[in-house]
Amino acid sequence: MGTYWRVAVAVVASLLSGVTQAEVGTVVDVPTRPGVTVRYLWQVPAQPRASVILLVGGNGGLHLGADGSLGGMGGNFLSRTRAQFLQQGLAVALMDAPSDRQVPPFLSGFRQTPEHVADLKALIADVRQRGQLPVALVGTSRGTQSAAAVAIALAESGGPDALVLTSTILTDPQSKAVPKMALDTLRIPVLVMHHQQDGCKLCSPADLPTLLGKLPAGYQVRMYEGGGNVGDPCEAMAYHGFNGLERRVVQDLSVWLMDSVLR
Repeated sequence: MGTYWRVAVAVVASLLSGVTQAEVGTVVDVPTRPGVTVRYLWQVPAQPRASVILLVGGNGGLHLGADGSLGGMGGNFLSRTRAQFLQQGLAVALMDAPSDRQVPPFLSGFRQTPEHVADLKALIADVRQRGQLPVALVGTSRGTQSAAAVAIALAESGGPDALVLTSTILTDPQSKAVPKMALDTLRIPVLVMHHQQDGCKLCSPADLPTLLGKLPAGYQVRMYEGGGNVGDPCEAMAYHGFNGLERRVVQDLSVWLMDSVLR
């Protein structure tokens, strides 16, 4: 099949499925630090109400291609639920590691550095300008360390309008766990989402009080149970990744965000 016909078939398929080009996505490269860019996949529903920047866990290396394809982390909770965020009226920015961290260890050991803060400050500004909407940082697992650290560092200027922590890193012998951060300096709405049966040793529900005791007044918590539990307890298809509960979690997140930033 020639290139023309491949494009034609793709366009027809999109029209028949009701998916717009904006929903398919645009790949954006944002200049951040000198000589460095951050790439993200930008997807917009027909009538967006807010924007979310999705920060995946693990090493954060998506290998996001110029065509929007993901070479890694595609099964991560936040990667695989993008369509559901769109259905809830949320514009989505799925962030890859920066151009100078495109090989292992990617974001590992980088998530709490000034350079990471600079990268996300530029990305938040770009998403805010592009969507002209409130912007929330949404992190999952290791992504919560990025989201919390950046929200704290940018609390005075250039930060997000809301913060969502899903499957938060509560203890960590290798780096600073989220409860060890200066969360009490935050002045934005915060939502914590966690699975009651999360088996990841860094995210034990028994350690949640250490997080909640540090958050500013007005934070909210959503707890979940059941769903699927497959493989490594710290991976995306275990309780840790809200396997089988994706639609409910995203819907709860969306309702909270609308109440928090659009009231």
